[in-house]
Amino acid sequence: MNELIKFMEINNQQSIGRVRKINPRQIWKHESKDFTPWLAENIDYLNDILDMDIAVQTVEGSVGPYSVDIYGEDSSGNKVIIENQLEKSDHAHLGQILTYLVNLDANTAIWITTNPSEEHQQVVEWLNEITPDDMYFYLIQIEGITIEGQESVAPLFTIIEGPTEDRKKIGAEKKEHAQRHAVRQQFWSQVINVMNEKNNLCQNVSPSTDSWIGIGLGISGVSLNLVVSQSYARSEIYINRGDKQENKKVFDYFFNLKDKIEKDVEDALIWRRMDNNVTSRIQYQLDGVNITNENDWPKMKDFLVNAAIKMHKAFKDPVQKLRSM
Repeated sequence: MNELIKFMEINNQQSIGRVRKINPRQIWKHESKDFTPWLAENIDYLNDILDMDIAVQTVEGSVGPYSVDIYGEDSSGNKVIIENQLEKSDHAHLGQILTYLVNLDANTAIWITTNPSEEHQQVVEWLNEITPDDMYFYLIQIEGITIEGQESVAPLFTIIEGPTEDRKKIGAEKKEHAQRHAVRQQFWSQVINVMNEKNNLCQNVSPSTDSWIGIGLGISGVSLNLVVSQSYARSEIYINRGDKQENKKVFDYFFNLKDKIEKDVEDALIWRRMDNNVTSRIQYQLDGVNITNENDWPKMKDFLVNAAIKMHKAFKDPVQKLRSM
């Protein structure tokens, strides 16, 4: 009885409003001028509902001969394209998404619309069923909401269609032996063999069909990743200790040692704090090489092995000291 009285007293003190949906154009009047820039600066809204870590690279800009609303990368270095529509989904945007995905060699396509049609839901579902395991299609509805009696507004993202384990299992045996996966596995086998001839960094690493392999640094949430794509080879320190503030603290700790670290690496690194994202990265990259071109493999293997050795050596002491902080 006392608990009931206490609950009623709390309820009487709080104002409970009614959630009301509003036209998103009451929040963002113009798609390209308002919504797209806002989304790029607040990409964590998407990261949260998709359980991803997208880092925005380009906004309303040209990527090669194409103009993409938002172009970025996920935590594994895979390319992500985002197309926005503050209106009902249409065939034109579907065609654009497929064109960008194929020609930019992206792995993930995210289609955001205020009114996803049933036919386009079916298309996205079908695409997730027939494409390789490392390709993902999302159809997301964007709505605006407000609480009655309050001035603030908020976005509401809802996943209408997306990849699921059941859909990706369809044709899994065929996809598993797809040429792209076989090429990656063959490449990583060669990288690991070369590395094992020089040191034991890859002693416990197996060849992967993914675009990356990870090398432990002896501390949770900080790893040395090697990544390949159709445009670059990369060695990077990947920071994700499960907490955004902790990740930025670790990044700042490394950044304060930037001069010494780059001296040990014997080259400049790309320092990406990524304030709007949970994770942070420190990258060493070779551009202009293609994992699908075997003529590039000797250059890529040489770069990745040497980069991994240098970065492991440069970060070894800072990581050890980090363990005692």
